[in-house]
Amino acid sequence: MSYRYATERTDHSALASGQVLRSAPGFPGFPVRLASELLQRAMVHLGEDRARLWDPCCGSGYLVTVLGLLHRDLLTHVRASDVDADAVAIATRNLELLTAEGLAERERELRRSALDFGRVTYVERAEAARDLAAGLAATGGDLPHESAVADVFTLTEPVDADLVVTDVPYGEMTRWEGETPQDPVPGLLSSMGRVLPERSVVVMTARTRRVQLPEGVRALERVKVGNRSAVLVRARDLAGI
Repeated sequence: MSYRYATERTDHSALASGQVLRSAPGFPGFPVRLASELLQRAMVHLGEDRARLWDPCCGSGYLVTVLGLLHRDLLTHVRASDVDADAVAIATRNLELLTAEGLAERERELRRSALDFGRVTYVERAEAARDLAAGLAATGGDLPHESAVADVFTLTEPVDADLVVTDVPYGEMTRWEGETPQDPVPGLLSSMGRVLPERSVVVMTARTRRVQLPEGVRALERVKVGNRSAVLVRARDLAGI
């Protein structure tokens, strides 16, 4: 099984944070093209046609919502969680965009803003929401999803996810919260190793030259683009670290 990684310069401007997807200060977006490539790489390692996706540090839910809109044909369920209740409130609204009704309501909201403020940019965003709805319908329709306030470091119950894609806090706009261990990245990996199925693939990204893995944990693959690095690991290799 293989996937062709996206290399063409597809216009993803409709998915920019604050266009159709909702944004707020302190909740950064993520490079769309990189997100798409990382998901496709993870699917190759998973070896399945479709997968359940989870982001345990979801912030505004931007990353998983974008992936759901881009790859509805590859995903069967999306889960977003974060220790910050305000973040999850925004994520919940963004995840609603993974449904026809959610996108229709967002289109209506943007058209009302166009009338209220007399700005053509709102009309363009409304049309982008309409186009996203058409794309979602063409690739499988509404995508089941859920969001929850949860501290990933204290999870004990199993999480039904085949893939994790998460962008960890990096100190400029985001920060670690909850019962954070002294070294949060190994702590995050260990927590996911406890609750994920062994076959699951974890993609962790950060604004750093290289995501450091605990000793003895083997990377399936590493990716470096600009100021972001990503590492792909198997959940079973995280158990017990």
